[in-house]
Amino acid sequence: MAAQKSLPKNRPLEKAAPATDKKVLPQPIVELFQSSPDGPVDSVLAAVVIALIGFGVVMVYSSSAVEATTRYHDAEFFLKRQGVWALAALVSMWIASRIDYRRIRMFTYPILGSVAVMLLLTIVGFGHRAGNANRWLALGPIHIQPSELAKLAVVMWLSYSLSKKADKIKSFSVGFLPHLFVSGVFMLLCLKQPDFGSAVVLLFLTFTMLFVAGARIPYIAAFTMLMGLGAAAAVRSSGYRYARYVAWIDMEAHRDGLSYQPFQSVMSFGSGGTWGLGLGRGLQVLYLPEAHTDFISAIIGEELGFIGILVLAMVYLAVVARGVKIALNAADDYGSFLAFGISTLFGVQALTNLCVAMAILPTKGLTLPLVSYGGSSLLVNAIAIGVLLSISRPRRKLATKAKEKSQPEPKRDEAPLPSATAVVLSSADEGAAGW
Repeated sequence: MAAQKSLPKNRPLEKAAPATDKKVLPQPIVELFQSSPDGPVDSVLAAVVIALIGFGVVMVYSSSAVEATTRYHDAEFFLKRQGVWALAALVSMWIASRIDYRRIRMFTYPILGSVAVMLLLTIVGFGHRAGNANRWLALGPIHIQPSELAKLAVVMWLSYSLSKKADKIKSFSVGFLPHLFVSGVFMLLCLKQPDFGSAVVLLFLTFTMLFVAGARIPYIAAFTMLMGLGAAAAVRSSGYRYARYVAWIDMEAHRDGLSYQPFQSVMSFGSGGTWGLGLGRGLQVLYLPEAHTDFISAIIGEELGFIGILVLAMVYLAVVARGVKIALNAADDYGSFLAFGISTLFGVQALTNLCVAMAILPTKGLTLPLVSYGGSSLLVNAIAIGVLLSISRPRRKLATKAKEKSQPEPKRDEAPLPSATAVVLSSADEGAAGW
């Protein structure tokens, strides 16, 4: 009788879960938005990037107040918009850092295809024209620059493909040529806008990641020379590119024409001296066109001087160094390639922008990452940093799961281990059982 009364009298009966018509999201979508359960992100990298975004908002206001007052009768016109984009960038970076980077592998080809379609739309007539180039897609008040998305999309695809073909990377037909072909398609789409600077960045990214992956150096060297000749031919065959090159060679003779912007930029650096004129006291904003976008580093050099530019360069170097460290400590090849690619992207863009502003290179139209005015560049770079932060998380649980999987399973003929069961008795039954 005691065995029959082993359950409590007042225990509610278990009911079957009623069937519902609630729609369930596809499993890939559910997995994508599940936050990573692993360790903390690289706090140094996160702090440096947040400070850089805040610094960019301040410098956008300092370099755009005069132009905003003249054109829009509101000194804070560009500041307000950059502030909104900065908040959106911080939120996007946080979300990207919470998503396990390996869950985005399944979206590599959809992202790559979507960016290719966007680039095609800018070429065939749907692009918003500004500065003799169709580089933007206008969606109401929002302007999207697909070439910024293309850089991150190509890095994602290269990381995905190189990690799959790690054992065949030294093969020309499998490990080298397909990667160069896909990157070449995106380079041609950028050149048709035209956006020569983004095409050069994509080429440098491709060769850098192929080198890191272990591709044969003779292949890289030969195609580097070939692409260099192709770039020279593209400059010589294009009237406006060649005119810019000639103006860059002899800036003094073209200071009132095509060299006006780089000439004023160099003047801005020279006016800053060692310590600068002080924040908000720069005078070249009166003469330098678009000072808050591609040439914002010139205003930084004028207002904060050589020391300010030196610190800014060290900050970008710190971002690249932390990214390389994350790549070396990544849990898998995909994360390692992705971290290397993102680090290279930041380093190349920052170095190119500074060299253009100092007239070391001809004008390219590349922004200063996380600092220049513009929503597309800021959001894409913030998402890229978020992915980098996700890769930086220690993968403790992955190691535990791998260890569990490596343990041999018990044989079927072995007797199962004894299991302990608990019998819950009610207070009345306890007395009957003599407990």
